[in-house]
Amino acid sequence: MRDKISQQIADICQELFSVTIQPVLSRPDEQFGDFATNVAMQLAKPVGQNPRDIANAIAEKLTEQQIAAQVAGPGFINITLPDAVVYAAINPEVGVRGGKLTLEYSCPNPFKQLHVGHLYQTILGDALARVHERLGTKVSRVTYGGDVGLHVARSMFGILQELGGENPENLANVPVEERANWLAKVYVAGTQAYEQDEATKQAITELNQRIYKLHDDNDTDSPFAQIYWQAREWSYDYFRSFYQDLAVKPFDRFIGESDTYKTGLALVRSHMGDVFEESEGAVILSKEKSGLHTRVFITSLGLPMYETKDLGVISLEHQLFDYDQRIIMTGNEQKEYMKVVFAAMKLIDPELGAKQSSLTHGLVKFGDGQKMSSRLGNVTRAIDVLIVAQSAVNAADEQTAWQIANGAVKYTFLKNSIGGDISFDLEQSISTEGNSGPYLQYALVRARSIMRDAPRVDQVDVTELNAEERRLAAWLSRYPEALEACANNSSLHELCAYLYELSQIFNRFYESNRVIDDPRSAIRIPLVSSYEKILSDGLTTLGIPTPEKM
Repeated sequence: MRDKISQQIADICQELFSVTIQPVLSRPDEQFGDFATNVAMQLAKPVGQNPRDIANAIAEKLTEQQIAAQVAGPGFINITLPDAVVYAAINPEVGVRGGKLTLEYSCPNPFKQLHVGHLYQTILGDALARVHERLGTKVSRVTYGGDVGLHVARSMFGILQELGGENPENLANVPVEERANWLAKVYVAGTQAYEQDEATKQAITELNQRIYKLHDDNDTDSPFAQIYWQAREWSYDYFRSFYQDLAVKPFDRFIGESDTYKTGLALVRSHMGDVFEESEGAVILSKEKSGLHTRVFITSLGLPMYETKDLGVISLEHQLFDYDQRIIMTGNEQKEYMKVVFAAMKLIDPELGAKQSSLTHGLVKFGDGQKMSSRLGNVTRAIDVLIVAQSAVNAADEQTAWQIANGAVKYTFLKNSIGGDISFDLEQSISTEGNSGPYLQYALVRARSIMRDAPRVDQVDVTELNAEERRLAAWLSRYPEALEACANNSSLHELCAYLYELSQIFNRFYESNRVIDDPRSAIRIPLVSSYEKILSDGLTTLGIPTPEKM
């Protein structure tokens, strides 16, 4: 509907002033109409007329075409559509964007636990991918983690201590259900050992070099390699299980730093002199080249830094998915780091560098703003947040409780704008009142209940709507705009806000308008049907499940 009105105004501008222009429409307060445009002020200079006079001429033409238009201020035009037009748009078509997007998110490191930050980023990434897919973009989901590096060496040190040396057969003594916790335990042990004395620190540094070498040599047979590969696979099994429990869409590819560091090293070394330079035995990108700050890309030992591996993953993902755009999700603390990586890629390959963008977010805090609350205890594992939420939900069965908890946690994260810290309040998140996931889940269950009792309605001609009918119809027509705003701004909270406002408008409509067995049932049943479809589609797009009953 928005595009049609915009084109109608564009045609009028061409007819009256022989100017080609694409009018921009905004949504004014409800009392001022359905749309507003400042196109008259855009035309003032090229046309050479007073903007209010231009606005009056356009408004007169719109009125001739049965669209109410009023001029306000220096030349704004407020537009009110006929009720029949608004009603005809209650099942709006969602535009198709096309294109290919690679979205990198979640990104846990093998050999370590998934923590609350991974939970938050996984939920955000999955929802953003779903929004783009809903708009017809082909999305490739990627998670990228450090399966080489010092943290892996620390883990391997702890593993070797637990196994009594390079004894891969002793891995069989670790129960399947304990593997994730066991890996977390040995990582902590290895990290503590690394910090205790220089001899252990040197031993772990040497393990780090051995891990890179087994990748260089494609070693899968030595005892050390067998332990490494088996433990890495345990980590990936743990990640897959978590993603399945969280009910997010599967990743198209798990990429490890071992897949990228060789490509990254080759890129850096092939651009020595024009992009990178040597400094005290290391390879750096200087602040003079990047325009930002100096960073090391290859150490004096010849090992790649994260920056080099990130150049490799940019290149690998483009090779795999041939994306038009790539978004990587990171914490706010990585914002300046990513700027340097992108600057390096733009110097190496300007076209590929221009396709890169990052989306940064804050931390998850609990209750009173502290990182952990007394109710949650010392929870750091991602899955524990869902478990605690489920235990607090009052539901008839375990599956329903899990769906409500899942929706509660996801919506709490998604309704906040990305960038700031998230305050997670358990009681608010699971409440069926107020701006919460369970509130919207219940709203959908209620709408489906109404539609189960509703008779079939054939097409009906509508000439006039009452205030509540019109308000609901107008809001239903805005659904594509909410999706577009999410995709354009990478802001899931805009879709959450739309769905919450929609549900409140429906509640006010339903309180004063009988739907079934009413003289206006033929008008109102399609409104409820459209509301149910859009609310369902919106929650699905956010990745929020809906129970059959609540």
